[in-house]
Amino acid sequence: MKRIALLLAVMAGPAMAGSHAVDQDTVERIMARLAEMECQMAPDDIEMEDGGYDLDDVICKGGNQFDIMLDADLNEVSRRAE
Repeated sequence: MKRIALLLAVMAGPAMAGSHAVDQDTVERIMARLAEMECQMAPDDIEMEDGGYDLDDVICKGGNQFDIMLDADLNEVSRRAE
């Protein structure tokens, strides 16, 4: 029974991540853009949303934490303090 549950979880992972998955090249471009902004985050917290990118738990210079939205061209659209 445990094997079936594990198999289902492994199979569902890619299907669930597909709609919000970000390709590796884009992740690298976003991480470089964040470095220019003097910010950092875990790449796993990048999701596609509304034609742009939702960046969760971004830590910027000074230690403040934000959620940041980037448009498709990686321009900052919004920043919300957490």
